[in-house]
Amino acid sequence: MAYDKFNILTSTAVPLPIENVDTDQIIPARFLKATERKGFGDNLFRDWRYNADDTPKESFVLNNPKYSGRILVGGKNFGSGSSREHAAWAVYDYGFRCVVSSFFADIFRNNCLNIGVLPVQVSPDFLKTIFEAIDQDPNTQLEVNLPEQTITLLSTGAQEQFDINDYKKSNMLNGFDDIDYLLNIKEGIRSFATDRPL
Repeated sequence: MAYDKFNILTSTAVPLPIENVDTDQIIPARFLKATERKGFGDNLFRDWRYNADDTPKESFVLNNPKYSGRILVGGKNFGSGSSREHAAWAVYDYGFRCVVSSFFADIFRNNCLNIGVLPVQVSPDFLKTIFEAIDQDPNTQLEVNLPEQTITLLSTGAQEQFDINDYKKSNMLNGFDDIDYLLNIKEGIRSFATDRPL
């Protein structure tokens, strides 16, 4: 399933300065019955966002109208726990296209890259700087430049590089998942197979 191409994203950000956010907190297990990638955003951080009677918890950041944007800034060790793809689906379906943290669980990172969410790992000091800037001004904007592999705090110009696998980078720039990539090179695959001796 193709998704939006990712090139340069400039956006305000939603701060979630909590460490060790696991996939069951991102999307509780009781919401994993669907097999399509739709509707999971409604239940992103469900137990943190809503009371037992389904009323919003005013204290939770996603319910605070002063914070918005397409970038989620999380604490260290974001996406730990189970390997459920639905956690990345929920992040994407809610509207986030980038998650920033000082450390990601590997499986969550790969699940994000497979569906069009860019995980940007920064140093602990730079993460702290981002949180402080957003706390001082919720309208603070970040620029995430995938071609240059940089993240910039536009209010100060503070910037860091981030790493990404070349294959995943190319896919994100083109809006491809793994199947889209193969379909894009199918003529080359067919030609290679035809030219191979039996």
